[in-house]
Amino acid sequence: MSAYVIAEIEITDPAAYEEYRKQVPAVIAKYGGRYTVRGGKVEPLEGGWSPKRLAVLEFPTLEQALKWYRSPEYTPLIKLRQKASRGRMVLVEGTP
Repeated sequence: MSAYVIAEIEITDPAAYEEYRKQVPAVIAKYGGRYTVRGGKVEPLEGGWSPKRLAVLEFPTLEQALKWYRSPEYTPLIKLRQKASRGRMVLVEGTP
């Protein structure tokens, strides 16, 4: 069953975030993931939620998404992302 990483991002250091943005797609792909949303216009509908930037990643399984997140390739990129932005991230399992 597919799994999705949903990230709300506010970029605070554009130069550092650009470095993250260049490196992360290859790591995501290595673990079977792909972007379904990366930036783009956000239209708030309910609840006062108005994120500046969203990203949604799709992985084949929850386990594969966790392997990506905990991987030796992505771990240093987490630190770079946290240096360059503020945000929240969740992993959710899709429907069968």
